[in-house]
Amino acid sequence: MSSDMNESGGVVITKMNDLLNWARLSSLWPLSFGIACCAIEFMGAFASTYDLDRYGVFPRPSARQADVLIIAGTVTFKMAERIKRLYEQMPEPKYVISMGSCSNCGGPYWQHGYHVVKGVDRVIPVDIYVQGCPPRPESLIGAILELQKKIEGESLVGVGKSEIREILKVV
Repeated sequence: MSSDMNESGGVVITKMNDLLNWARLSSLWPLSFGIACCAIEFMGAFASTYDLDRYGVFPRPSARQADVLIIAGTVTFKMAERIKRLYEQMPEPKYVISMGSCSNCGGPYWQHGYHVVKGVDRVIPVDIYVQGCPPRPESLIGAILELQKKIEGESLVGVGKSEIREILKVV
């Protein structure tokens, strides 16, 4: 057994950017927040049948702890103010998944209702759209995987000299 440990080495060499992105995409914390019937499918994705925990996705009760906001349901003008406030309370980097036809484009309600926003992207920026009414938990899992691909391509390392100077001025 000890000979196996000596042969494997135990040293991993990687770029700092790849390590940070791997840690970020392996621990997405969405805000546990649902508005309408899509929230039932959102909750179903965390149940034992689909188990989003295996992807490192753990719902958080506070916007200050979350890095993903999943808008699941119909957004009214009254609710839009609260959604924007929750989005502003989230730390950077933050991501938004719009889940379902109602949050994507107002669904069947925007034509006959004056109170429905015609898409949450009019209130906050959206990264991933999930289609369906209501979308299945598999669709939400697909959106999480797409978001992980997006995070994998981002760069947190390599802040330029001008940004460092601005940071030092603030301190």
